[in-house]
Amino acid sequence: MTTDDALLRAAHLDEQELKREIAVALFAQDRLTLGQASKLAGVGQLDFQAILSDRNIPLHYGVEEYREDVETLRRLGQI
Repeated sequence: MTTDDALLRAAHLDEQELKREIAVALFAQDRLTLGQASKLAGVGQLDFQAILSDRNIPLHYGVEEYREDVETLRRLGQI
């Protein structure tokens, strides 16, 4: 993704902050899972959850998130 530096300066954001804001907005709209949004934001899931909590945005934990968690646990040899 490329962004105009003048737009970022006008918004008082750097590129990483812009990605985080987009990730938060898309997660809040239920368009990205927690894993997808945290990856876009460039932070771990726990850090992303803290960002959401600071903004009073509830977590969405549905079937897709459950499946992702199960797959992660399998890859880690936990189940």
